[in-house]
Amino acid sequence: ESARKGWQATEYGLDARPITLSEKKHFRLTDNRVFQRLLSARRLYSGSSLIGFATPGRANRTRVGVSTSRQIRGAVARNRARRRIREAVRLRLFGQDSNWDREGITFDVVLIARPPAVTAAFNQIEADVSEFSRRLVQSP
Repeated sequence: ESARKGWQATEYGLDARPITLSEKKHFRLTDNRVFQRLLSARRLYSGSSLIGFATPGRANRTRVGVSTSRQIRGAVARNRARRRIREAVRLRLFGQDSNWDREGITFDVVLIARPPAVTAAFNQIEADVSEFSRRLVQSP
């Protein structure tokens, strides 16, 4: 059971509720057509560790897809970058102190990991996700 709970937030000194494996899959964006639609949309954020695209969602909840840049070499490094960004999204966008769910607008989001996402400090990745979230809520 504990292996299915995902990352423990206490590792980063935060008190966030662990999300179960089944909850994680509901928030993921996996369809290639939706990815391509979002990538043709306006880029909202370009930070040191990620690039973010978003459009108003067609589903009844905000969905996030994470991809990696082709510049990240090796499957282990690409997977690590995706995991780190997914965890930052879980803590910052879907955390208890987030106001995303209270806005009433759902989004489809694609975040692309840049090469620094593999080695950057986790708080830098969280800062990039928070800045993306701020710009998304303020975007017209």
